[in-house]
Amino acid sequence: MASPFIEDPIEEGAQIVRRALRRERIFLDRSNPLDFADDYLYERYRFSRPGLEYICQILEPHIGRATRRSAALTVPQSVCIAMRFFTTGSYLYTVGDAERLSKNTVCRVVHQVASALTSLMDDFIVFPGHLPAHVIKQQFYAIAGFPRVLGCIDSTLIPISAPLGEDERDYIDQYNSRSLNVQMTCDHTGIITSLDAKWPGSVHDSRVFRESTLHHRLQQGHFSGVLLGDRGYALHPFLMTPYPDPEPGPQTRYNLAHNRTRVKIENSFSLLKARFASLRCLRVAPDRACKIIAACCVLHNIATIRKERAPCFNLQPLDVVDPINLEYPTGRAVREAITSEFFT
Repeated sequence: MASPFIEDPIEEGAQIVRRALRRERIFLDRSNPLDFADDYLYERYRFSRPGLEYICQILEPHIGRATRRSAALTVPQSVCIAMRFFTTGSYLYTVGDAERLSKNTVCRVVHQVASALTSLMDDFIVFPGHLPAHVIKQQFYAIAGFPRVLGCIDSTLIPISAPLGEDERDYIDQYNSRSLNVQMTCDHTGIITSLDAKWPGSVHDSRVFRESTLHHRLQQGHFSGVLLGDRGYALHPFLMTPYPDPEPGPQTRYNLAHNRTRVKIENSFSLLKARFASLRCLRVAPDRACKIIAACCVLHNIATIRKERAPCFNLQPLDVVDPINLEYPTGRAVREAITSEFFT
């Protein structure tokens, strides 16, 4: 009779296999997440392998220390997890399931990477751009003959769906949805040159601009040139808006050139949201949403500068503009001078 203390060798072997399989499911895959073809990487992260390696390189000083301390994720793994969230717009647990990680881990990694990218804003988001101002003006002029343009300005609504508490009414926009009102400017290539991503959706575009650092710098004469904006902005000597009721001839030609040039910012919004689908609806608190928006803008500029493949996109429906019909006399004088000199 066999002793009850002696295990069945076959059963013992089966238990060893089952334990090994359980360990394989629990432990992280240590393979290099960048060791795939560019098409595979682009589909998931919107960057080629060299582009992802560059992002890892610039973020390593910011997230590498935490990575070494926790010994849980490498820098490439952290970057790819965050990029997967930025580009898909999926729920955190969906990204976690795909990467075999918990929702809390994904949340922590996304926050770390977004914070690191946000800390690099001053390096990648600069006004009027990374080229000399006179080159930017020349390139804008080549589009439709509008002179002295340093950039195009507009705001876009980024929906958010996290609980907002007592301040929820502030975030209700003109479409009766909760959102952030995000102001950007761009150059002739679509690179984002300024960003203001802290305002609730109920705040008017003109106030966002009026309270911005960019407005104060332009008002103080730090730059020689003009922005192009729609009628949601006041007409300043440094911000040109269209004629509300243009007369045939020079005013109509001015408006046509203005519209053909200002479409650059609309293209930038559409491309940004096509590249980073998370911006179509952020399911996080407003403070974290602001960081994710800033992080995506930094990544958008990196992609544009490095000439990464751009996703196909259609122009997003324009937000309804609430004209403020405010024209400062100095702004009207500059607009008339431009019209008479360049569109007569």
